[in-house]
Amino acid sequence: MRKRVGNVIPSSPEADADGRSELLNGPGVASDVAAVEPTPLDDEGNLNDAWLVERVRRGDHAAFGVLVRRYERKLIRVLTRLVRDPEIARDLAQETFWRVYNRLDRFDTGRRFGPWLFRIGVNLGLDQLRRGRGEPPPGSLDRVHGDEGVPYDPPDPDPRVRAELAQEVQFILAQLPLSYRTILVLRDLEGFSSSEVAAIVGRREATIRWRLSKARERFRQIWERRQDAAQEAATDG
Repeated sequence: MRKRVGNVIPSSPEADADGRSELLNGPGVASDVAAVEPTPLDDEGNLNDAWLVERVRRGDHAAFGVLVRRYERKLIRVLTRLVRDPEIARDLAQETFWRVYNRLDRFDTGRRFGPWLFRIGVNLGLDQLRRGRGEPPPGSLDRVHGDEGVPYDPPDPDPRVRAELAQEVQFILAQLPLSYRTILVLRDLEGFSSSEVAAIVGRREATIRWRLSKARERFRQIWERRQDAAQEAATDG
């Protein structure tokens, strides 16, 4: 298990934990940041990221709590799909927010905050995979789950069909080169635009579109081979 990131800012005993997200409730940077000087921030959904970053730079730690709540679930989901281990993904997400908080003075608010945050997180995930830890063998069909075994995505009317499809997708993703898998996860599974993916992985948008096309074609080929093999097995049986 990865070591949890330590405290960055001392926490306040008066902080109200109701309604916080899992990283804000857990140990480490996010919980501490959210707990200091809880400034009321009404209508969080309409607050601009750049404005929140400036508030954090001025010492408003509650503003960083808004950024954590805004991005943590999607970040954990992306990392889980990359490293295929929810616990490691949560550790990586916590480390991501810790690094983001400590690098905010270098962030250019003329850029978009989300892609910058996800670039830090995805790079941590890729580093984890390159070190050879955190990924089951390619033959594993383990389904990605969230807390207490509950899937991250909304339930399907037929959970058995959904489980089989999720397992098949995860299996095929594991067969792809890491660069292709990363782009498929970000673009097709998480819905980032091509420009956002380019910003996250540090490549030109034209390169992303080319790799996405190649990745989809590779995925389709493996999918069709496996479907054909399954049909032959069913016929022979």
